Amino acid sequence: MTRYNEPPVTREQTETTISRAAQKSVARPRPEGRLHVVHPVEMSRIVDLAGKQATIGRQVEGDLGLRHQTVSRRHLELEWDGEMGRYLARDLGSHNGSALDGVALGESTRALHHGAVLRVGDVILVFEDGRALGAEDSADVSREAVPGEAAATRVLRAQIARAASDPSPALLIGETGTGKERLAAELHRLSGRRGDLVAVNCAAFTANLVESQLLGHVRGAFTGAQGEQPGLIRSASAGTLFLDEIGELPLDLQPKLLRVIQEREVLPVGGAKAVRVDVRMVAASNRDLARHVEAGGFRRDLYARMALWEIRVPPLRERRADLLGWVRLLHGRWLSERGQPATPLRLTAEAAEKLILGEWHDNLRGLDRFVHELSDRETIISAADLPGWIKAGDAARPSAALVEPVPPRSPRVPAPTREELAETLARLGGSVRATAKHYRRDRRQIYRWLEAFGLKDRAKSED
Repeated sequence: MTRYNEPPVTREQTETTISRAAQKSVARPRPEGRLHVVHPVEMSRIVDLAGKQATIGRQVEGDLGLRHQTVSRRHLELEWDGEMGRYLARDLGSHNGSALDGVALGESTRALHHGAVLRVGDVILVFEDGRALGAEDSADVSREAVPGEAAATRVLRAQIARAASDPSPALLIGETGTGKERLAAELHRLSGRRGDLVAVNCAAFTANLVESQLLGHVRGAFTGAQGEQPGLIRSASAGTLFLDEIGELPLDLQPKLLRVIQEREVLPVGGAKAVRVDVRMVAASNRDLARHVEAGGFRRDLYARMALWEIRVPPLRERRADLLGWVRLLHGRWLSERGQPATPLRLTAEAAEKLILGEWHDNLRGLDRFVHELSDRETIISAADLPGWIKAGDAARPSAALVEPVPPRSPRVPAPTREELAETLARLGGSVRATAKHYRRDRRQIYRWLEAFGLKDRAKSED
């Protein structure tokens, strides 16, 4: 294991470490889209959408067959629109209806966006766009520390795995309550360092004692310094020092922290001799530190050093597919801490939908508050039972920009004969794009017909 008191790690060694970590990542082909069935919990699963058309219903074969009493035999259709580059959703005249982001579909057709929430009867699904689905994940990262299967969560696990074994500093950037300290603990666990994880909140430092608290001091360094104190950095020797809210660190102390990172030594307050240290630095901030640097509130050189591994921690609203799983996890922990038997927190479809659509500005702290208020309920929680602070704030519908109405579509034009296709193509000036719109098909289907009918040479070249 590389230690801070050993020779500096070379670029080649670091690249080798990164390469080995990357080889452990789980790579999968990227689908066109992905559906997470998240409610009811017993139906939970993930369905990759590889084709251009998919039907969801009670009597549909395969993973899109939702065996639930509120789902019609053929309930909802998803169709790929090549021009928009998105899936379109339309209800197939179901008995209990469908909704997108809390708005009933009715007879309209709407485009799905990344993170769209579909309600099919009382079954809730979260859609993720194929373009947002990274191929990487890591089996090394604990699913208790980083639970969930949303695309953003999988990318986060891969980043944690890559950064963990390298001794360079790591910087976690994310909104308040996103679980940055949990991630720091996982980075420390995977690092294999024999020392402890020492977590400190930079915003809580005493202004006049912050330097001695961090760097330590010798006896007599200042009034009241009766004995020598090692300070927090040396307390984390052979382990990891987690500096939470590093953006709040006073400017005059930042050069001294930079020296610790670069020289791997600490000069205690009042001391004449620097002390060697073996500490891995992990920091976190809910600020955009790059902007903080430009505003003069944070040193550029310290930011550059701390961000050798910069990991963005996504907010809950960017990993909606994981939200109900977090509710179950926090609810189980609440019961365990009180010695109560593990019983599920039961939600109606409407309540689950509102929770998933929430903005959750406090992220996991907000979910913790929700669980604390409702964990003693023995009945099924309805939308009307949700706390008022959720209804008024976090459960607001997403902006209209996220829900894109598409004019109700006319029925597909039937597949043409050779003569009909030739006539249409000629009338439209040989344009495959216009022909595709006429038949309401993807352009690739038009090319297949042209190939089959021997008409490919009649189509004009299009970008």
